[in-house]
Amino acid sequence: MGLLSQGSPLSWEETKRHADHVRRHGILQFLHIYHAVKDRHKDVLKWGDEVEYMLVSFDHENKRVQLVLSGEEVLETLQEKGERTNPNHPTLWRPEYGSYMIEGTPGQPYGGTMSEFNTVEDNMRKRRKEATSLLGENQALCTITSFPSTLTRNIRHRRGEKVVINVPIFKDKNTPSPFMETFPEDEEAARASKPDHIYMDAMGFGMGNCCLQVTFQACSISEARYLYDQLATICPIVMALSAASPFYRGYVSDIDCRWGVISASVDDRTREERGLEPLKNNSYRISKSRYDSIDSYLSECGEKYNDIDLTIDKEIYEQLLQEGIDHLLAQHVAHLFIRDPLTLFEEKIHLDDANESDHFENIQSTNWQTMRFKPPPPNSDIGWRVEFRPMEVQLTDFENSAYVVFVVLLTRVILSYKLDFLIPLSKVDENMKVAQKRDAVLRGMFYFRKDICKGGNTVVDGYGKVQNTSELTTEDYTLMSIDTIINGKEGVFPGLIPILNSYLENMEVDVDTRCSILNYLKLIKKRASGELMTVARWMREFISNHPDYKQDSVITDEMNYSLILKCNQIADELCECPELLGPAFRKVKYSGSKTDPSN
Repeated sequence: MGLLSQGSPLSWEETKRHADHVRRHGILQFLHIYHAVKDRHKDVLKWGDEVEYMLVSFDHENKRVQLVLSGEEVLETLQEKGERTNPNHPTLWRPEYGSYMIEGTPGQPYGGTMSEFNTVEDNMRKRRKEATSLLGENQALCTITSFPSTLTRNIRHRRGEKVVINVPIFKDKNTPSPFMETFPEDEEAARASKPDHIYMDAMGFGMGNCCLQVTFQACSISEARYLYDQLATICPIVMALSAASPFYRGYVSDIDCRWGVISASVDDRTREERGLEPLKNNSYRISKSRYDSIDSYLSECGEKYNDIDLTIDKEIYEQLLQEGIDHLLAQHVAHLFIRDPLTLFEEKIHLDDANESDHFENIQSTNWQTMRFKPPPPNSDIGWRVEFRPMEVQLTDFENSAYVVFVVLLTRVILSYKLDFLIPLSKVDENMKVAQKRDAVLRGMFYFRKDICKGGNTVVDGYGKVQNTSELTTEDYTLMSIDTIINGKEGVFPGLIPILNSYLENMEVDVDTRCSILNYLKLIKKRASGELMTVARWMREFISNHPDYKQDSVITDEMNYSLILKCNQIADELCECPELLGPAFRKVKYSGSKTDPSN
């Protein structure tokens, strides 16, 4: 979620008064860190995943399921029994946006050995079991991206009006046309809602969704910037592959991913900043929400593909240049710092800029982009990191492990083979829009680079040729399906999974780990080809086939109960789901379920 501190939060008016102070000192804090660690080199590529969970409660008698607002108490107990008692505890727990949410990570980052890929799923299982053990009867820990029938202050106050989220409705056989919602008690909602759209008007509708993220520690700042750029182009592809959120506010939508919903839910831009009124009280026109795709590449090889207009704080940009920061990194930071802080704690206003980074993190961590470039914390031995943020969380630990391992392996291959996925950044933005659409994994076409092998490195089956030109022409990238990008197509593209398999063949990997990795890659391969469904497609089919569904795009409480119960049974391995996981999915019964209605 970002910076979640403890203390006495200030009101928006008070926070706004300190905005320049936060920005000024945030930049000083960044400069202290940069100068101290710009030459830091790490030998080991460390990484870790973050899984966000929802707490739910089942009422089996009345066939209802509700979110449980006990995340804070559960978190306190998890931390007390875990990291506070034993610094080497295998799990770490952190708060999340909603009081029904918690976030779990491995206790220690994973290292660079291949065998560690075999421990990811086991650690996720530990997390699920640990948290589940603290829940009450008929309560469950779910990894669901958006709760189908779910329902902050400073977003609205800064923006000057409620946020507006309009998600296209899925037009089924009996869905009214046009589909219109009425808001007799709310004039603002009546004005803002669109025909044939599901209307939402609060931050919780977006930030209350769960996701799956991976953070990598690179060997150096330059390697981190290279990874940041390369993975940015992969974000839309993996987002579509992980699609898991087709339902909002009790309706079936025409999108499969949460991204645009969250983006709109935390869009704090004023009417002036959105270009709806002349600039008078604000300094900039800002083209995107603070939750969106990245706006500039950071590596030298990415510079020529920066084709998006970048709004920056010019004073901050000049200050960074004078301090020896290069143009690309300076404009990145100066772009992040056009934003105001959203929260500020009374105890955290006056800080030691040489030894603390809260003001920098205040702005940095409330720019929620597809990728995040993360300087080391002050006075730590941590390296430069990048965070991969677009994935939707999956129902099972097996699926979540598969997506995490796929992305981590991809970073290894990018670095080993010096792969180049870069295309104009505007095309990545177009891909992000396509990736959220219904069944994008099967029907979407995505801009992707044809020759990804720099300098003639032949990777798979003779693909790759020397590129003499320094500029990428439109002939160097083309529209491809996700099946082609992931699995390859003869004469068009080698495919990411064949490249990963080639890499694995050249690595020393024990039999057990190789077997796990191949099972993970098989899931990704089959999701890309359509042989297996995405979670979003499976959820749609489940609702469509529910006996109570009237083909009108409405999800009743009982249908919601049936869906979440089934999701939980799949996650606890109490039932099989071959269309989602494959027929040969190994069934190791997970013990500890407290929600089986037959108990």
